[in-house]
Amino acid sequence: MFGKLTFHDTFDIVKLQNAETQTKLKLTNRAEDYIILHIEPQVYKHLSGRQEDTAEQYKILEVKQHKEAQKEGTLLLCMQLAAYIKKHLVCPKAQEKEEIYMKKSKKLLALLLGLALCGSMLTACQKSNSGGTDTGDTNKTDESNADADKKEDKEDSSAKREGNTIVVSVQGFENKFSPFFAQNADDMIIGNDVTQLLMMYVDRVSNPILNGIDGETREYNGTEYTYHGPSNITVTENEDGTVTYDIKMRDDLIFSDGTPIDIDDFIFTLYGVLDPSYDGSYTLYSAPIQGLEAYRSGMETMFNLIVKAGRDNTDFTNWDEATQKAFWEDFDQAGAAFAQEIVDYCVAAEECEEGDVAAAGAAWGVEGLAEGATTADLFNALCEKYEWDITTMSETETAGSSLFDLMNEYEKYAVGIKTGDSADYIEGIQRIDDYSMRVVTSELDATMIYNFNLPIAPLHYYGDEAQYDYENHKFGFPKGDLSILREKTTEPLGAGPYTFKEFSNGVAYLEANPNYCLGEPKTKNLNFKETKEADMLNGLTTGDLDIASPSFSTQVADNIAEINKEEGSEVIATKLIDYRGYGYIGICSTKVNVGGDPASDASKNLRKALATVIAAYRDEGIDSYYGDTASVINYPISNTSWAAPQVTDDGYTVSYSVDPEGNPIYTADSKAEDKYKAAKETALKFFEAAGYTVADGKVTAAPEGAKLEYTVDIGGGGNGDHPTFLILKNAADAFAEIGIKLSINDLANPADLYQSYQTGNSELWCAAWQASSDPDMYQLYHSEGATNYYQINDEELDTLIMDARQSTEQSYRKGLYKAAMEIIMDWGVEIPVYQRSDAYTIAAERVDVSSLPNDMTPYWNWVNEIEKIAVK
Repeated sequence: MFGKLTFHDTFDIVKLQNAETQTKLKLTNRAEDYIILHIEPQVYKHLSGRQEDTAEQYKILEVKQHKEAQKEGTLLLCMQLAAYIKKHLVCPKAQEKEEIYMKKSKKLLALLLGLALCGSMLTACQKSNSGGTDTGDTNKTDESNADADKKEDKEDSSAKREGNTIVVSVQGFENKFSPFFAQNADDMIIGNDVTQLLMMYVDRVSNPILNGIDGETREYNGTEYTYHGPSNITVTENEDGTVTYDIKMRDDLIFSDGTPIDIDDFIFTLYGVLDPSYDGSYTLYSAPIQGLEAYRSGMETMFNLIVKAGRDNTDFTNWDEATQKAFWEDFDQAGAAFAQEIVDYCVAAEECEEGDVAAAGAAWGVEGLAEGATTADLFNALCEKYEWDITTMSETETAGSSLFDLMNEYEKYAVGIKTGDSADYIEGIQRIDDYSMRVVTSELDATMIYNFNLPIAPLHYYGDEAQYDYENHKFGFPKGDLSILREKTTEPLGAGPYTFKEFSNGVAYLEANPNYCLGEPKTKNLNFKETKEADMLNGLTTGDLDIASPSFSTQVADNIAEINKEEGSEVIATKLIDYRGYGYIGICSTKVNVGGDPASDASKNLRKALATVIAAYRDEGIDSYYGDTASVINYPISNTSWAAPQVTDDGYTVSYSVDPEGNPIYTADSKAEDKYKAAKETALKFFEAAGYTVADGKVTAAPEGAKLEYTVDIGGGGNGDHPTFLILKNAADAFAEIGIKLSINDLANPADLYQSYQTGNSELWCAAWQASSDPDMYQLYHSEGATNYYQINDEELDTLIMDARQSTEQSYRKGLYKAAMEIIMDWGVEIPVYQRSDAYTIAAERVDVSSLPNDMTPYWNWVNEIEKIAVK
């Protein structure tokens, strides 16, 4: 997760240890020779693409300064930063990916090693070593100089800016600005969000806008908002089980270069992402579109075929010997680099010594490498582990880069080769007229509608109009060969609010599109600038940035308040949004049960006994760690989802706040002491109902298959730095009072945490889920779900999940999901903990904050109304 860690000789990474308290850190070694870096959750998400969001901790690193960069006062800066950064993240290896498949950014080295001293922001609020405020004349002079420098910085920055320009921070580009192949989150902003027009949009809770031409008005947070889009989509469920999606586009749309848009542009787009050789981030190929399987069969990429044929292949029907030799040379060098990133990661995480590939492999979960093993040996072992399914191996085991990005000529081998019979068109994609089409699926799939949240890519630019002939089954490029689409990967063109001008020195320059269907944007120029996390707030104050999205915490909020106080006005405005995910504590039903029967009432009562006590301490723990930037949730779903139960809904309850008979034991307004007492008393009732022996207010004996001690795994860096740690500590103390021991296993290496609960070895664990646009529960809770780590197996729950998949009526689906969540809670396998916040920070002196959207969410933010945002 550190990207390609090839450090300069003058840099040396070491650990920064936590002090005994969570709010203080001590510097190790010679602090005056070091500056401190910290990787924020947003960088982590940007690089990992994980479904599980483990970025609730921070990794703190010290990077030894180049001798020429050492300056007087660095020690004070280090101390200030140490007080400012109190969370601890050790980035894990990437594993499952959900809604957006993000490639690993190769910019991390620059993000880390290029950190500048943000003195103008921090100097003004430096404290003395004793903790008091410095008041000497020297410090007064320094502060005056700092203020002068800050003013000069502002003037210099302003002088470099063009008029009517907004500069937005991003973490790092891969320069893949294509509506087909953008995968990095920041690349997607350019390649999808601002340069392209999507066929369908979603509202603030990810409800599809089906009547975009006419507009749909929907209420959110007590306010009505109207949403528009380029099309109307009609969904019809047919008696034979098929479903038709009739799409009617506006007939007055044009691309930014003045070319009219028609339905053929979207048909071309669909065939691009459905081609057998397509390897981008869209997964429409898994949809049940009629005829899709027949179209994609009988063809496979040269890459896959050469891998399957093996190194000793002598059949050169589909390629020659020279091509095969060149392939394996390219593959091997990329594999060695891929494995080296893993070794570098393990060295940085202090899991092995430099160059010890065998130890790195063992730390990574690859056992059996001989002493003296090479990176080639490690890579070969990984390929064998996945039975040479290279795509899955690359996505699952990467420590930074995709294997395909490390190859020199991957595109050469990404072409499709015919291996059998296949259809030359997709039956379920049907052109009606110049502005209308129909998509037919063989069955109802509730997630299908979200596939139309897809760019309308210009055929005349990304394809070849001479190769498009719908009636003769030609769709703008040769089937199996997307080379013409790949050629435009770095220079996007579309019908979005902005047009791409150039990418230079880490800045993407865009200009307002006068042809945008919702009107030409108010701001003429839009620049996206690669910015280190530590520089964001400083950039907002100096004029280098106008909009930034730092990983939000109480410390960031305090720094913003301090900056605004110093300036005497709102220099930086903050817009909070709920993060699209939530933290939870999981309980494995096959590890925590009575008599070996996870589904029995006794087993459920055992898990609910544990959950009842832990849940009671959530408010105090989350408030201590996050303050006002997070809130406790009561159902196993992100609050950002349209399916999430609301406090005003009938039947809404605080999780695990009832006794075995279903009677409430406290409410959200109860005093903390009363909640804790009630929780312990109720837990004893649940333990007794589970078959435990209870006497004199304590548990004295456990039934067969159950225990008096359970262990919860948590990734707190080995020092308790995790939002759930205090909750568990308080709960452990409470359990001790009633005869139960809850052991907290605080793991220094998050990879050990993932390995433990993903293999079913954890009894309890702490993690987080990232939500997808559709709240489908199959993967997490269905008995056959790929990430059903709880090992819950409930026929009624399976039926509810499948029934919800078989409907497009959201009110009906929401009811099914509420019933499903109640079953999950009854099993006692998941304790919902918190919903944290993300934030947008805005330079209020230069940007008209009132022009940004109100009630922003993960699904509807400033980019969705970018044409309305104005500078002052």
